[in-house]
Amino acid sequence: MKHIQSISIVVPTLNEAENIDFLLSSIVSQPSAGVVLEILVADGGSTDGTLERVRAWEAQAPVRLICGDGTQGLAGDVLSASRCASGSIIVVMDADLSHPPDQILNLVRPIIDGACDMVVGSRYVAGGATPDWPTSRRLLSRFGGTLAWPITELRDPMSGFFAVRKEHLLAVDPEATGFKIGLEVISAGGKDFRVAEIPIIFRDRVLGQSKIGLVQIISYIRRLFVLGGGNISFGTASRFAGAGLIGLVSDLLVFQILMATGFGLGVSHTISFAIAAIVNYIFNSRWAFARHTANRQKRDWIRFARFLTVCVLAFSLRGGIVACAVQLFGLSPQMALILGIGAAAIVNYFGNAFFVFPTSNSRTPLDISWRVAAIGVLGYVLVLRLTFLGVVDLIPEEAYYWNYAQHLDIGYLDHPPMVAWLIWLGTSLFGNTEFGVRIGAYVAWMVTAFFAFQFSRNLFGKSAALVSVLLVAALPFFFSTGILMMPDAPLTAAWAGTLYFLERALLGNKRGAWFGVGICVGLGMLSKYTIVLLGPATLIFLLCDSGSRRWLRRPEPYIAAAITVMLFSPVILWNAMNEWVSFEFQSTRRLNSSINFSFPALLVSIAVLLTPFGSLAALAAFRQLNFIGNSRDVATARRSVFIASFTLVPLSVFVAFSLFHSVKLNWTGPIWLAFIPVISAAISSSTSRVDSVLRRLWVPTLASTLVIYGLGLHYLTLGLPFTGYIGTIRTLPVAWQEFGTAVGTVQKSVAERTGKPVLLIGMDRYFLASQTAFYNRLDKDPVGSSVGSGVVGKNSLMYNHWFDPADMKGNNAILFSLKRHELEQDTLDDHFQHLTDIRQQEVLKQGVPVGNFYYRVGYDFRGCPYITEKTPLNSCKHE
Repeated sequence: MKHIQSISIVVPTLNEAENIDFLLSSIVSQPSAGVVLEILVADGGSTDGTLERVRAWEAQAPVRLICGDGTQGLAGDVLSASRCASGSIIVVMDADLSHPPDQILNLVRPIIDGACDMVVGSRYVAGGATPDWPTSRRLLSRFGGTLAWPITELRDPMSGFFAVRKEHLLAVDPEATGFKIGLEVISAGGKDFRVAEIPIIFRDRVLGQSKIGLVQIISYIRRLFVLGGGNISFGTASRFAGAGLIGLVSDLLVFQILMATGFGLGVSHTISFAIAAIVNYIFNSRWAFARHTANRQKRDWIRFARFLTVCVLAFSLRGGIVACAVQLFGLSPQMALILGIGAAAIVNYFGNAFFVFPTSNSRTPLDISWRVAAIGVLGYVLVLRLTFLGVVDLIPEEAYYWNYAQHLDIGYLDHPPMVAWLIWLGTSLFGNTEFGVRIGAYVAWMVTAFFAFQFSRNLFGKSAALVSVLLVAALPFFFSTGILMMPDAPLTAAWAGTLYFLERALLGNKRGAWFGVGICVGLGMLSKYTIVLLGPATLIFLLCDSGSRRWLRRPEPYIAAAITVMLFSPVILWNAMNEWVSFEFQSTRRLNSSINFSFPALLVSIAVLLTPFGSLAALAAFRQLNFIGNSRDVATARRSVFIASFTLVPLSVFVAFSLFHSVKLNWTGPIWLAFIPVISAAISSSTSRVDSVLRRLWVPTLASTLVIYGLGLHYLTLGLPFTGYIGTIRTLPVAWQEFGTAVGTVQKSVAERTGKPVLLIGMDRYFLASQTAFYNRLDKDPVGSSVGSGVVGKNSLMYNHWFDPADMKGNNAILFSLKRHELEQDTLDDHFQHLTDIRQQEVLKQGVPVGNFYYRVGYDFRGCPYITEKTPLNSCKHE
């Protein structure tokens, strides 16, 4: 005998008298073969006659009225009615006739068959539609769905038309409020909860008024935060605001007193923040979030450590905003501080709500907690980097690449031209400023994060993808690529794009993805030659994976190679015109260098790039790979071979190189993009004991890295209170602007005294010439006068190519260095008619000494008397 399934249809209502009769009639008239329907009208306090109409239906159909007071909104009314339901499956639908009753059986059938735990009627899957909706309504719906994106996989998370087993519906948080009970069900279900979507035609109401207003939208957003694990409520927000107001008053008062007393911006901002932080902690722990901390006395030290972490993050961001507002926009310190306090308050509130005093509700699934953490860290890092882009001095390498852009070309000696092109674009838009130089790195990092997310989602799903973005935001190598304009920034973006398209081509079997591979590798080759290592990795995977060998007989990979060569052709052309010096510089020169066993240095570099714990976690994550797949697990095995190929093959090249030659810190950085999804999957979903321990250790590791970045950037910008800077200009990028001004002052003095142009010759390889060209604002043509040490017979990389000593004969020059011995070479006298003794000049930043430089004045430059040949590598060579 066929089993009869009992279905309860819950219809929440609030003043729907104009629609309820037609809706109930439509439901009752639906064919019900194999099911028994009951209709529960969950009323939230109607006053327009809805109650009377429903009571009239109770006498003639399986309809029951469940009256509530509406204090918990639609969610509370649905839960109250569901507790009274007799059916084992609950269908929830609106009373405004927007949900089609003829889809009820389609909703419940997959649940009856055991295929799903919940089925949602969706407007945004194939076959779904919202005819006659105004644009504003569409945008509002999409915006609401976007807000819910971190906690659900649904295409239409805003849908209120769904079917679910009764026990799952009643398992939601009893405090659930608002009008999106479906999201509460999904959140309570956990990662094993099976949800499907079917298409529906959603029509806007014709009669009655929508109940969605500002209050409902705010309530919805608040519930999203709660579902994500945040201790967010109107009560905590208002109490936090009250505590914050007290802290604000004390903050501004102390700041103003210190500034009026004569203390500097950095000191005043630091002390006032510290006092305000103490005040805020007392009020937050004992008042704003007191209900959630009363029973946690034994964990006070953990909570206090987390509070300090949030405070430091807020302090660092605030310092950057204050410095940015004062230095770049010319605001008064007091106005800048108010902006900084506002930004810090946002960090403090959400940091306290999610990290320090999170909700005591343990319903938030582990993967959702990590998703929310990823979004929070991503937002903080993006704002932090953007704030400090323009206020931290360029490091010498960045200034050198800026000089690339001043001599724009299709190739250079030591790197391909992409870094120069990006700097040229950034400075064309934002001027020759630190921000203009670095904005290209900022954008390139976002490209890296986008492709890292897509790549990880294809391999392990959405949770692992968001955790991958978290790691790309917080691990040292990737953080640096988003704030320093180096060749690694566009290289890493191109590397991430290449991995994504290779995965789509090789594992996803998408023919068109090969064109993306060709473009990304070509752009990567224009950034740094290292990306060529993905070529042998691809070949090895093709040979190891039987399912991919067919691509060797297909034209697409060869078309991708042709695209790469076409994009890279400018560099080939430049090398052909310059005796192949760049290719030689990056290949045979390194291979012919002296023997040096540097494998330990390679291991140390990996520990620095990934953090020591991150390196150990990467090693442990190799356990996640499964290279032996049975008939049901072939996809897992192929995925494992793919990840191993694109991680281990490039890494093995550097390991082999390190056995005989020196390695550089940053070389292996992009390689880890292929393996980060494995680490992310272990963090977000693995249930093993080892991974559980590692997951807990990731929290202090990531928090520590963010604290170090924030404090480091803050220190470089504002220094230490009362102390200024520890170290000198030789070790930190803290006074290059002052250095450039000091050198420019000496140059101007000599020029005024002699009436001749004065060259600036930095006596190191390229640091000093590059920084002086950028920061010497007293010279009308600093790029043309800062010529590098190549004119006096030293190797100054591209400066040897840009400046010919023969063109400078007769000029006077200032030879300067941070190291005295570089000015004591006997051969320097041969280049000038007269060369003065060595002099010393102190460099001050904010009135505090940060180092010295040494200089000599040379009169009547003779050129290079030792020229034996002129080559792109050396325009002046000593015999």
